[in-house]
Amino acid sequence: MSRTGRSIDVDGARVYAIPMSTRFRGITVREGMLVEGPNGWGEFCPFPEYDDAEAAGWLATAVEQCTVGWPAPVRDRIPVNCTVPVVAPERAHAIVTASGCGTAKVKVADHQDSLAEDVARLEAVRDALGPSGAVRVDANGVWDVDSAVSWIKRLDVAAGGLEYVEQPCRTIEELAAVRRKVDVRIAADESIRRADDPLRVAVAGAADIAVIKCTPLGGVRRSLQVAEAAGLPCVVSSALETSVGLAAQVALAAALPTLEFACGLGTLSLLDGDVVPAGEALRPADGYLPVPRTPPVPDPDLLDRFEQRDARRADWWRARLGRVA
Repeated sequence: MSRTGRSIDVDGARVYAIPMSTRFRGITVREGMLVEGPNGWGEFCPFPEYDDAEAAGWLATAVEQCTVGWPAPVRDRIPVNCTVPVVAPERAHAIVTASGCGTAKVKVADHQDSLAEDVARLEAVRDALGPSGAVRVDANGVWDVDSAVSWIKRLDVAAGGLEYVEQPCRTIEELAAVRRKVDVRIAADESIRRADDPLRVAVAGAADIAVIKCTPLGGVRRSLQVAEAAGLPCVVSSALETSVGLAAQVALAAALPTLEFACGLGTLSLLDGDVVPAGEALRPADGYLPVPRTPPVPDPDLLDRFEQRDARRADWWRARLGRVA
């Protein structure tokens, strides 16, 4: 029984460890848990550095998925961007070309002297996309205001025009200051999902776009409330889940009243494996993800294949789930 009051099988939860195809967010192995309830499976995968209070939102999303399901969709497919991690220009070009997507999200500002590397990566991405493609960058809040303004102007030129910059600075106040000084759209991500109360975050003066990740926000219904409160066009983005958890993000994108931008949901390419059969995996084709009619179901053989073999790590995850649940 979870703290939401709805039954999930805590004792039967499966701990997975899937290697990353490319280092991302500083990790090389994605870990998490899959839990089962009366409506199917959900995914609990908060990053290790998140405390139990923040991890509770991730569990609420899993519980919603495996107990009550999601609101009805208003569209049957979702436009997606490809994700380009911190890689060499040749690799970036190959990722974009192979994706079939018309939009690319590029990670930048991996370290304080990365500008030349970022410029080269963006030039390669633009070449792969062609002039009609859209390029967006994500700085994960590492810049101060002056650095953000300077780097955004350089990256905008390198990209042949940026669609937007995601979370250039950490705080809402800093985002607002940057937005006043650049011509590129600003998107808020961490400022929304890691706020004490996302429903009360006033982002209209600080951002042009709200990046919504339903997994940490506590589920599809809660995320729809956050999106409405933000009062901005929304981009739904992955929290690096398997197909099981990614299905909740797709359900959110499918339920939003309007969807003006491609979503960051083509992230299975960053994992070297999945827990559902290949034919049911949520991988985009020609730049779109279909909205599944039924939630993905883990394959027992794949659960066994990607089971966390490190007993200490598995125990750590089980203890974490027990605390949060």
